[in-house]
Amino acid sequence: MVRSDDEPMLTGRAAGGTGPADFRERFLQGESVAAGVRPSILSSWQRSRALGLSPNQSELPFREDFEPDGRIVRAAVPVLDRLQSRFDGSEMNISVADANGTVLLRRFGRMSLARSLPAIQSVPGFVFAERSAGTNGIGLALAERQLIRVYGAEHFAERSQGSACRALPVRDPLNGRIEGVLCLGYPRSAEDPSLDHVIRKAAEAIERRLLRQNSTRERDLLQAYLDAGAQAVSGLHHSVAVDELALELRPGDRAILLEKAAELISRAQRAAIDVALPDGRSITLVSRPMTSASGVEGFAIEAVLPGPAPLGADGIPHQFDEPLGLSTLPAAAAPPLSGAVAVVAALGDPSAVPPTGHRPDATSGWSAPGAAGITTAGLDGTGGDHHPSPPPARGLVLVGEPQVGTYALAARRRLELLSEAGTRIGSTLDVRRTAQELAETAVPRLADFVTVDLPEAVLRGEEAATPLDVLHRAVVHGIRDDCPFRSVGQTVEYSPTTPQLRSLTDGQAVLEPDLNAAAGWLAQDPEHTARLLRHVHSLIAVPLVARGVVLGIVSFYRAQDSVPFEDDDRSLAQELAVRAALSLDNARCYTRERTMALALQRSLLPHGLPDHSAVDVAHRYLPAESDVGGDWYDVIPLSGTRIGLFVGDVVGHGMLSAATMGRLRTAARSFAELDFPPDEVLIHLDNLVSRLDREDPASDGAGIIGATCLYAVYDPTSQRCTMARAGHPPPALVHPDGTVSFPELPAGPPLGLGGLPFEAADLDMPEDSRVILYTDGLIEDRKRDVDAVLDQLRDTLAHSTRTPEEICQVILDTVAPAHPYDDIALLVARTHALEPHRIAVWDVPADPAVVSEVRASTTRQLADWGLDEAAFAAELLLSELVTNAIRHAAGPIRVRLLHDRTLICEVSDASDTAPHLRRAATTDEGGRGLFLVAQLAQSWGTRYTPDGKVIWAECELHGA
Repeated sequence: MVRSDDEPMLTGRAAGGTGPADFRERFLQGESVAAGVRPSILSSWQRSRALGLSPNQSELPFREDFEPDGRIVRAAVPVLDRLQSRFDGSEMNISVADANGTVLLRRFGRMSLARSLPAIQSVPGFVFAERSAGTNGIGLALAERQLIRVYGAEHFAERSQGSACRALPVRDPLNGRIEGVLCLGYPRSAEDPSLDHVIRKAAEAIERRLLRQNSTRERDLLQAYLDAGAQAVSGLHHSVAVDELALELRPGDRAILLEKAAELISRAQRAAIDVALPDGRSITLVSRPMTSASGVEGFAIEAVLPGPAPLGADGIPHQFDEPLGLSTLPAAAAPPLSGAVAVVAALGDPSAVPPTGHRPDATSGWSAPGAAGITTAGLDGTGGDHHPSPPPARGLVLVGEPQVGTYALAARRRLELLSEAGTRIGSTLDVRRTAQELAETAVPRLADFVTVDLPEAVLRGEEAATPLDVLHRAVVHGIRDDCPFRSVGQTVEYSPTTPQLRSLTDGQAVLEPDLNAAAGWLAQDPEHTARLLRHVHSLIAVPLVARGVVLGIVSFYRAQDSVPFEDDDRSLAQELAVRAALSLDNARCYTRERTMALALQRSLLPHGLPDHSAVDVAHRYLPAESDVGGDWYDVIPLSGTRIGLFVGDVVGHGMLSAATMGRLRTAARSFAELDFPPDEVLIHLDNLVSRLDREDPASDGAGIIGATCLYAVYDPTSQRCTMARAGHPPPALVHPDGTVSFPELPAGPPLGLGGLPFEAADLDMPEDSRVILYTDGLIEDRKRDVDAVLDQLRDTLAHSTRTPEEICQVILDTVAPAHPYDDIALLVARTHALEPHRIAVWDVPADPAVVSEVRASTTRQLADWGLDEAAFAAELLLSELVTNAIRHAAGPIRVRLLHDRTLICEVSDASDTAPHLRRAATTDEGGRGLFLVAQLAQSWGTRYTPDGKVIWAECELHGA
């Protein structure tokens, strides 16, 4: 069987070890039954046990101080009479209880059923609240504040095991407050799903009768106002409908007057305020207390248009019999009037309110002015009898009770709060900030304190494994800071009886209007809750659920000096949480995607930079706040002790940009390790980007990938740096004396345009110079001028003693934007020079006979450097390389030895043909030289120069 809200319900007693009775017994014995009992029933059982109730207790409390003829009784009697007639002859019993669970009315399908009840339950006054009777229909409907069905052994008390019931709260349609509970009780065998429809229709009928009671009170107030006007003395003032006084009032003007009138009624005090209209005019609204013949107390709001009659010292026309106290009301917009609030509104209907002294006739309109000579007047004072100084004209705007005006104000403010929530919550894609915005929106207009608890997984951008995962306090916000809530970052645990866990289990908001009576909440942590109760007294717990994903829970609290939460507040909190949950889920999904993109981005960046003698290097990568981009940097060791410095930026953000960055960085490193000059490396990268665009099916040939980059190669033997850039910002150079410059490099187009040339430039870079490479995220910002940022960077770098690490940090602290909207990649290098005594150079004639002299010179040089152990390998390497150059290349031929962390042997010539390693056949007389070089050297290769090529080989130095 399934309840109306789709909550499955087991029926029947224990049979073969299953059923509600068995689950109940197991629960009472302390076993876990969460998988077999409806959450609402289990929560009620847990609260009943926490209250110390016994399933065997038979007596219920009885109250004699209930109101036998209250509003709910007067509204329910005719409805219960009809229900009794419908169920005549059946075993149905029908009850109406008040908001405290006290039964006020009872009807039976067969009167004999009354005799089967205990004597105390056959008359009004016994209490069925959950705290007194345990799990039952009336008590659970009040606790859950919704339609409830309790079946057989789901009742906590033994006396109710043989019956079933449905119970539904009855609310005042005007304010949403629960006025009572309608309950249908019947034997378990008479279960009928159609009873859901019956009880809902009956509750709606009672609520309509409650609304008519409100309307009757309002009509009494209107009649009192009309009676007072009929007794007015002739000639004291002119009273007409406002539309007659100002026919040109626009609908917006009328709405302003109605809103201010509702606000005056809600203030429940005599007052007069001037209401400024948008066109510059002003109309005075005056509130007057009224009491009807039946004792209904309210206020009438009259509009007084400007006129020549002077006002008294208190600002009220002299016609008032007694002065009114003035009160200045805030100019904030008041709510629009609902149909239940607007007793009468003369605005927009000249016939709605008669002039004072007019009486309604029995047909349709108002009678003509009486013989006393009361006349009407237009806005300009013309028309009717002419008097030297006619007093101001007046008209009735609204009559109502203060409570009604208060409800109207509350309704408007709820709408305003939801409207603001739509624009305020979710302004960022950060989970914590979105939760904070939810709390800031709710305080103080809905709650005095708000806490938000989220699983750790949600904070990381993932889905929580279960709604009951360990929660972490993400937000604590309130009107004061002294409330002893658990602090942000702490783990928060809730027991099954707490409103928070009940709301997570049921997926609905849970209202506890009085925390002092909330047994489940009090039992959670008596010491902590006792401290909280000195500050708060009312709670609404709402789960944060979006797209079926449970994100956490928000708790709204009211302070001790505030009114308790009501059902309208619960509905508002639920709607607010739903809207906030969508923003939270967007932030969570974004966080997950950003985390993945950032992880990809970082995995594609260098994990560690090489320790190189040519430069000291430091680097930083700072992702954008909103998204991950495609910035990268790299440091590439090159032949001849040179070092390559790369920095680049792929256009766009997200996973695609990060993935594209990885492809470009890999390609850039490959091209650089082939020893291409910087401008040629950029040409190859440009071709690659163009090809990626053509191959991407989403581009449709229009080009969706773009990138900028800068490549610099520093040679410590010559202390010169060759740079080329493709649409990238120029570097900053800090010279050894501390001066800073931004060299004018050939700009070059961004990568991907295709067909355009790139140019390289050579710069002198003495030892202890510093070169700073960066992406545009460092200097470009929507709120800053690029030139001003470059000047700031210049000032920051004007210190020659900082290390690269210090330079990186100070740039991020002083130059980088506080909230970067683009990634920032930063690479700082301090240059070193290879000392001249570590470099040996010989020019070699193109004569095979000099090869032995090269070997001898090499042995002597290595002995001077203390590298005798490397002499044998170096002699063989140079012998083969020089011999190849003499045989196959053109002069001049030069040999260079570099003593760095390795021994580097170089042979240069004027030919642009490169040797190729091959495996010689057993019958070949030659072709084994390069194979021998590859075996002896740690690495070897060829690089091209403007004058030819260089073949180089590195030998490892043991113990170097």
